[in-house]
Amino acid sequence: MPTRVLSRGDLQRRKTALVFAATILLTYPMDLLILRQTSHLPTLLTRVAWTVELLLYLGVWERMDEQRARLLMYINSGINSVFFLLLVYFTGGSESPYLDMVPTLPLLMALVHTRDARPVLINGIVCAVGVTAVLLLTNGHVANALVWISIVGVATFFGVYGSEQLRKVQAAENEARLERARRESLEKLALAESHRMQSEKLATVGRLAASVIHEINNPLAFVRSNLEFLRTEVLAHPLPEESKEELREVFDETRTGVERIRQIVLDLRGFSRMDADEPCECALADVVADAARLAAVRLKNVAKLKVEVPTELPEVFATRRRLAQVILNLLVNAGDALEEAKVQKGEVRVRGEVGEGKVTLLVEDNGPGFPPETLPRLFEAFYTTKGPEKGTGLGLSISRELVERFGGTLSAENRPEGGARLKLELPVHDPNTNTPLPLGEGRGEGI
Repeated sequence: MPTRVLSRGDLQRRKTALVFAATILLTYPMDLLILRQTSHLPTLLTRVAWTVELLLYLGVWERMDEQRARLLMYINSGINSVFFLLLVYFTGGSESPYLDMVPTLPLLMALVHTRDARPVLINGIVCAVGVTAVLLLTNGHVANALVWISIVGVATFFGVYGSEQLRKVQAAENEARLERARRESLEKLALAESHRMQSEKLATVGRLAASVIHEINNPLAFVRSNLEFLRTEVLAHPLPEESKEELREVFDETRTGVERIRQIVLDLRGFSRMDADEPCECALADVVADAARLAAVRLKNVAKLKVEVPTELPEVFATRRRLAQVILNLLVNAGDALEEAKVQKGEVRVRGEVGEGKVTLLVEDNGPGFPPETLPRLFEAFYTTKGPEKGTGLGLSISRELVERFGGTLSAENRPEGGARLKLELPVHDPNTNTPLPLGEGRGEGI
């Protein structure tokens, strides 16, 4: 017969029965104290038979199916009462100290069988009948037997009632647990769906941006070539030197503006093709320069951008455009914080450092910093302190995920002198493996 898979409650009942079986034998000296004898064979045999019965019960019970195991449990609850009543009889009957413990048997059974009140009821009935038989055999007082029947009956009632109430409480707890699990599953599903919709929206915006970039790039090329033609033709005409100088200055400024538009278009084109990039050796100063050019558009009227990233920093191994996306997001977030706080003379600073096998990039601002209640949740997906029209709560979460893919870390803190600081750490690139070095294992040279 195959062994039944035991639930947690079954395992607990088995453990309780084993402890009870050991206790039955260990308490034999109590019989000798009650009887004031050095040995007493009837009580010893009763305890040994009781222990053997419990062990046999456990061995058979574990190998039965659910229905038969439950029936055997009912029978065993009655047998336990019989063995205890035998101890009462052999230790003095109506004079035995164990007699006062008979009403506690249904209550103990209720503690063991919390999901089923029938073992408690069976135990109480056997105890009531058994205590009556023991009392009638030892002193013959019917009234005394009736009193004990009433006491055992009351104990059985409370045992059954308590077992039923506990079963209802457990059922309510299980239902609440299932409801909580169902609600958490629905929340996770809604979160995943929202994440998917946001990803689809971003992909759509990326495709639209690629199309718009293409549409801008073509007329921009005409503007550049025509601007050079006009500059050459206009300056070739005989004009006063003062007028020529003014026109030359106007053409130079216009050409600078057109070149800036062209560079922004090229940067946006690179971002729109980000998924096609493969990880490679990156100079952090160049990556920061790419991000700073795009961020300058957002920060122009909000804050002054200072970049202090040495060109001699060791290379890191990452996807250049994705790393630029992370830095751009940190710069834009700093600008948003300064704008929302209406900081006068706002400043965003990017600093690069190296040490202990890692390159550190610090993005700092002189704004109000992070509120204490915000810091622990800053990198949670969909958590944002911005309005719905300004943020989705995915920027920092995705940024940390991207940095971790490169073997680095992204953390946030407040500066002691005021303002926020985001720290991006990346391992120094090992050229022999094309993989990031674990933090703390530098190359030795250049550090």
